Amino acid sequence: MINQSIKEQKPSWRQNLTFLWFGNFMTGMGFSMTMPFLPLFIQTLGNFNKWQLNLYSGTAFAITFLVKAIVSPFWGKLADEHGRKIMCLRAALGMTFTITACGFVPNITVLIILRALQGGFSGYINNANAIIAAAVPREKSGQAMGTLATGNVVGTLLGPLLGGVLAGIAGYRSTFYVTGALMFIVFLMTLFFVHEKFSPLAKGDLTPTRQVFRELRYPKLITGMFITTLIIQAANMSVTPIVSLFVGELLHHHGPIALISGVVAALPGVVTLFAAPLLGKLSDHVGPEHVLLFGLLFATACFIPMSFVRNIWQFGALRLLVGVSDAALLPAVQAIMTLYIPSKAFGRLFSWNQSFQALGSVSGPMLGAVISSVSDYRGVFAMTAIFELINFGLLLHDTHELRQDKKHQSVTLNSD
Repeated sequence: MINQSIKEQKPSWRQNLTFLWFGNFMTGMGFSMTMPFLPLFIQTLGNFNKWQLNLYSGTAFAITFLVKAIVSPFWGKLADEHGRKIMCLRAALGMTFTITACGFVPNITVLIILRALQGGFSGYINNANAIIAAAVPREKSGQAMGTLATGNVVGTLLGPLLGGVLAGIAGYRSTFYVTGALMFIVFLMTLFFVHEKFSPLAKGDLTPTRQVFRELRYPKLITGMFITTLIIQAANMSVTPIVSLFVGELLHHHGPIALISGVVAALPGVVTLFAAPLLGKLSDHVGPEHVLLFGLLFATACFIPMSFVRNIWQFGALRLLVGVSDAALLPAVQAIMTLYIPSKAFGRLFSWNQSFQALGSVSGPMLGAVISSVSDYRGVFAMTAIFELINFGLLLHDTHELRQDKKHQSVTLNSD
């Protein structure tokens, strides 16, 4: 009877994984299609000096993530009450309207308001993670979460390419229209092909978040995952805005800087696409906490030498290796949360994790801008390496109890 039940569930979670992968892919593509051209689009909305353009561009970029950080726990609570699929549908449909509307804005004020609303409606990816986390067998969680993570990575990788082609042919506003259409496709695909077995809860039946934390077996581990997610995202985002500027410096401002910058920026994503499922499978055997610790050390080892590179080939090779650490980090965090939080709280805790990720997206570029202004671009890579090393030390502490328990269980099994 149990075997029959498992066989019935197996196709369902695999089908969900397939369609949610495409949902994450198109969501990632949609976001990255418009991001690189946002400052150029803002330039067309008024006659701004350099200071104003930087201020408005930074505000329009950051406000989406800031609002997302604030509202994610609220959506997470609703997800635990009413289901995660309906939250995916809400996010996809909300972003369909807000992103499409950005293509019609008459001025910068309306654009910033719509970007804030976009952050308020976001949440597709973390609810997709929660759907898979609740349904996948525990022994497959690392591989499944690693595979799901590649959807967003590949979409983010291809988005600027498609956005650049569209902007060149039909103008910047066309990228918003196409992104809105993609999000509507995500809505329809999720509506008809993603299935969730969920029994809605009455408000009184929902376990309070504080009590959920008290009931966790490893509460320090889960709060540590929030901090780890913030630091990982801040480290990645601190580097992202300066990659093209650093490439120009390495090329002595000669040659096809934009093309080479695009290739160098995309290199980690290419490696992550192939490495994430493999490292996810490895985490199912050795434990995601070990893969996460490895990823942080590996990232530190990649960012330190970036401060000393002398040519584009050295920089490109190190960027390739960063893809390995990217494949290890956030998927391992998702796998740990899948294994050590109760399914009744997936929506809320995954949403809290998204809030910390959004805060990293806001704080990372700000820190990178400050460091590059005070020292130079090489200082940003050194700062990122220090962040990763600090994160490694914190994680050693946060996973200590878990590693000790596993070691004890291993000794007990061997003695038996």
